[in-house]
Amino acid sequence: MQEQIQNFLDFLDNEKGYADNTIAAYRNDLTQFLRYLEQQDHQYPSWAAVDKDTIINYVLNLKEREYTSSTVARKVAAIKSFFHYLMAEKVIADDPTATLDSPKVKKRLPKAISREDIERLLAATAEGKSAKSQRDHALLEMLYASGMRVTELVSLDVSDVNLASGTVRVRGKKASTKERIIPVGDRALDALQTYLNKGRMQLVRDPEERALFLNHRGQRLTRQGLWLIIKHYVDEVGISEDVTPHTLRHSFAAHKLSQGKSLQDIQKLLGHANISTTQVYQRIGQETDT
Repeated sequence: MQEQIQNFLDFLDNEKGYADNTIAAYRNDLTQFLRYLEQQDHQYPSWAAVDKDTIINYVLNLKEREYTSSTVARKVAAIKSFFHYLMAEKVIADDPTATLDSPKVKKRLPKAISREDIERLLAATAEGKSAKSQRDHALLEMLYASGMRVTELVSLDVSDVNLASGTVRVRGKKASTKERIIPVGDRALDALQTYLNKGRMQLVRDPEERALFLNHRGQRLTRQGLWLIIKHYVDEVGISEDVTPHTLRHSFAAHKLSQGKSLQDIQKLLGHANISTTQVYQRIGQETDT
């Protein structure tokens, strides 16, 4: 049964082009479900032996263990996708999830922080003169000025930046071939130019390295590395709210809307396929406009 899970994950990677983090989440959710099956008195020799009642009992088990509704919904979605795949591959004759309702999830508003807190955060990164400080300042200025996803930011190459036009070329999610050109403000461009002229030259080890943002080993900065950098400055300036790299993306969108940018403009900048995803920022724009 584990083999079918791996086949499904390979399908998501090779055929669907899903991001590595998404595939890892599928792996965790499906492996957890398989372990649940293995712990039951009833034996499940194959996936064909799993019925709808089994999955419902698993969902109830998750709720009893106090998983959040959003986590339960994600795990159910993974199971449904997996069984759809098994049906398409003719591994099973009947899909036990065909009539299974997805758990309802109360949608939470994206978290954004005030402009005042943003300014405090950016000011903290501007104080240092070291190569890492210049990198950190460019990182956070770019993240807030562009509204990029974390993965998009760390995936940038030097060639994606056009200082002359004040724009950056952003590649979409792994499953998408779309690219978008995002204009960034003068402040972010100044920080980026300082980093390129000074900081990056001190961090780079391999002259062939294409990555824009580098870690202390001269390699491409990771998502985890970016998160730790932001956490350091959040703690330094004493922001009490939970701030993640994605918080700056949300703050960018909320603040731009409060400044009069249209939803359609924000949709393009954020790379949202559906404008309904962008509309949630209308509800938080006033709250963060300080």
